Amino acid sequence: MIHRDERCNPRAPQTVRGADPTMRPMHALLITIGSHGDVHPFIGLGLCLKQRGHRVTIVTNPHFQALIERVGLEFIALDTAERFTEALKNPDLWHPIKGFKTVMQWGVLPLMRPTYEIIRANYVPGETIATIVVASSLAFGARIAEEKLGVPTATVHLSPAIFRSSYEPPKMPGLFMPRWLPVRVKDAMWWIADKAVIDPVLAPELNKFRKELGLPPVTRILNNWWHSPRLTIGMFPEFFAPPQPDWPRQVKIVGFPLYDERGVEPLSRELEEFLSSGDAPIAFTPGSANIHGREFFEAATAACQKINRRGLLLTRHIEQIPRDLPPTVRHFTYAPFSELLPRCAALVHHGGIGTTAQALAAQTPQLIMPLSHDQFDNAARVQRLGAGLSISSRRFAAKNVARLLDELLHSKLPNQFAMQDGVKNACDLLEKLNTESPQMKTDVPSAA
Repeated sequence: MIHRDERCNPRAPQTVRGADPTMRPMHALLITIGSHGDVHPFIGLGLCLKQRGHRVTIVTNPHFQALIERVGLEFIALDTAERFTEALKNPDLWHPIKGFKTVMQWGVLPLMRPTYEIIRANYVPGETIATIVVASSLAFGARIAEEKLGVPTATVHLSPAIFRSSYEPPKMPGLFMPRWLPVRVKDAMWWIADKAVIDPVLAPELNKFRKELGLPPVTRILNNWWHSPRLTIGMFPEFFAPPQPDWPRQVKIVGFPLYDERGVEPLSRELEEFLSSGDAPIAFTPGSANIHGREFFEAATAACQKINRRGLLLTRHIEQIPRDLPPTVRHFTYAPFSELLPRCAALVHHGGIGTTAQALAAQTPQLIMPLSHDQFDNAARVQRLGAGLSISSRRFAAKNVARLLDELLHSKLPNQFAMQDGVKNACDLLEKLNTESPQMKTDVPSAA
């Protein structure tokens, strides 16, 4: 079960300080780059910290400004809404191999300098209210600011695929690293991947900016450097990804964040009527940022008809939806999964970590069609837990989806997983980070 704490309940009326009454107030700069799945957890963290009496500012794309300000948090723009919308049009964003370079060239490298400048302009190392930075995986400018300015920083990784391991390697597109290989061989494979693939994409521009700031060059950037040496938070539970012996020592596993706009606005009357008018439907989503899902929704609609089940198609991009839907299949733009999924028979999705987490919390069977990034690893972990099945995008046709859904709906899922309150646990750690000396610099070498 999810254990609630009023100090982190977005609907709690009171404002309280953290667990330590001597805790000095802080200004938390929460910096995140990505889609709704990347922004929602930081809103959850922000609401929790605000209720504990801290000032919170979320730094992200203006695409999310209205939502952030609606829930009562401060906002600083990083990049432009136009660049965000333009990026979604690039199909390479979802390519299993090209996706990495696409994300780095859109969301990481161009935003290093603006991120650093925002932190520099807002960092106050005073005694009255200290500044801390809480940065998502792609916020490289925050790691640079931590080294240059000494601002206390925590890195937040939402997915276990971020953490390399030669004991239990994550399942990533283009990476063949079976468990039976000796550890020293897998270590060498990681080294080759860094030198031949990853560093050539990231190092030239990253080290050019570091040189301007008087910082030494870094290598093997995704090996250790992008994890803050002070505190790195894994926002997932140990049952989903047990820590490995070669993970960085500063990693703390706290549980899934599970914030999903619940309470911002109720389920629409039309959705309530649809959910109440028949058997529990099967929900389908290819991801909030995916605008290339027309074939996904066409196969979903046909699969529902083949097994005579009701379907619920979720996307904000209505142009993807087939024009003539049968009466048993309906389209809705969005619904908080924490409210929707307990009323669904199954969920078919892309394997994003936020969607995966919500389905596990709701005990909703999952059929995952991974496309890129961490989605393959998330799908593999769901399968190992016995909580769902996986299908490749090339096999995502109506007959295959129908067959797997029929199998899934007649399977017995494991008992409810012990879900921790990841937001509360993360905020406990962030308040401890606030007790550090604001002038403390990282003592970990920048090159690993």
